[in-house]
Amino acid sequence: MIKFFRGGLRRVCCSDAKRSALGRLSNITRIWFSPLPAKSKWIQPCTVHYMENDQQKETHIVKVLDGVLVLLYNKSRDKLIFVRQFRASVYQALMNYHQPTATGDVDLQKFPPELGFTLELCAGQVDKDKSLEDIAREEILEECGYDVPVDSMQTIYQYRSGVGVSSGAQALFYCEVCDEQRVSSGGGVDREVIQVVEMSLDEAKKLVETGNRTNGGPALLVGVMWFLLNKAPKST
Repeated sequence: MIKFFRGGLRRVCCSDAKRSALGRLSNITRIWFSPLPAKSKWIQPCTVHYMENDQQKETHIVKVLDGVLVLLYNKSRDKLIFVRQFRASVYQALMNYHQPTATGDVDLQKFPPELGFTLELCAGQVDKDKSLEDIAREEILEECGYDVPVDSMQTIYQYRSGVGVSSGAQALFYCEVCDEQRVSSGGGVDREVIQVVEMSLDEAKKLVETGNRTNGGPALLVGVMWFLLNKAPKST
């Protein structure tokens, strides 16, 4: 896999990609940018005006949906379970270091799609009138292929992300699964293309070593550190 740093591109071994035997394979052959449509289903930008200490201020924000995230642990094989997928926002951010975003096609030789692949926790948006635990259970089934009971969800944290520009509420859960609960290879639904990645505890520890780099969000690091602190000694 190719990782992108401010100084340029360099090729490194990406063992998590090699282990992604389950789920759907991604083959990206074209990437291009265009302006945001007048009305988006997923985000709603606006300006907020307010008075603070007798001064009028304004800030531009983006309204987003809340989310659920699940740290999965397969107790049958002593493995943590993550997902790998292409994230256009990550791709754009890394590409933007060297070339400001513009409309039109991207040179995929110069900026390969691998730049935008992330390692994440199983997650989804709160876009249904259901409990957070029910939504988390559905995401586990859709993305990773495990059919688990709702009461197997253990709340780790509830917090807000992106508080500078957006402020979506996030619920982070922990769930233990076993091989008998796997009913499909996962991979997402509809147009999602998600790969399932399993890691040993030793491999997961490397994710949270000081100075490490990852394309995943902070919930991945927080979830792994929470597991190593609270669950790992009991699991081995």
